[in-house]
Amino acid sequence: MNTNIKQLVQEKYSEIALQSREANQASCCGSGCCSTDVYNIMSEEYNMVQGYNPDADLGLGCGLPVQFAHIKAGDVVIDLGSGAGNDCFVARAATGETGKVIGIDFTPAMISKARHNAETLGFNNIEFRHGDIDDMPVTGSYANVIVSNCVLNLVPNKHKVFSEIYRVLKPGAHFSISDIVTEGELPVKWREVAELYAGCITGAVTKTAYLDIIKEAAFANITIQKEKDIILPDDILQNYFSAEEIAEFKNSSARIKSITVYAEKPAKDERKCCEPGSGCC
Repeated sequence: MNTNIKQLVQEKYSEIALQSREANQASCCGSGCCSTDVYNIMSEEYNMVQGYNPDADLGLGCGLPVQFAHIKAGDVVIDLGSGAGNDCFVARAATGETGKVIGIDFTPAMISKARHNAETLGFNNIEFRHGDIDDMPVTGSYANVIVSNCVLNLVPNKHKVFSEIYRVLKPGAHFSISDIVTEGELPVKWREVAELYAGCITGAVTKTAYLDIIKEAAFANITIQKEKDIILPDDILQNYFSAEEIAEFKNSSARIKSITVYAEKPAKDERKCCEPGSGCC
């Protein structure tokens, strides 16, 4: 099942990576247009953010995690699910030429697009690595900051991702992650629609479960930095559900939200066990 989900996500995001920026923008909901795609209706405006590069913005995020990430000059920053490099370029503006930014993505087409963007900009301290974020191609205790924008909801084993984040962060380091969560239970049919998984909705867990996973991974000072409701337009929902099913969802207590979460790896590990991911923790 997990393999099938990963294949679905990889195929969909390979397709998105190969689209022109104009075609991708045309599919998002904005003033004067309607959307038939769920992939980029949740993104926020980066236009005023230092380091923003339009060619790297595919409109696939659900927050602005780098703005909340407390990145300092010289930091090593890792972006999980880096796509075309949008958040990496913003992170580089904060970490400067003395720092290093690593983007990790498991879609080869995205890696290729991100590398092209970095080369075009002439940045030599940004690196894009192909790999799974639940098994990162990074040595332990390496990063000062980890960021991610609307990606972890696409990963079936979220416990393993946060275990990997813990492993890769230096003691005392931190992450800031924007992601999709739910409040209440989504209808069963939502879980059966593959397109909604690749669109970041079906793969979301409840906010309480999400925060519990972070706590179980032994992170400290867990803080929700930003939270907002995600409203899916009817023209998207009617692609998958009947009018009655849409009305039932809207009248239920279930909600879809974007949250940006901050947490720290303790400077000293008091668990008296080995690092997560090593098989004994």
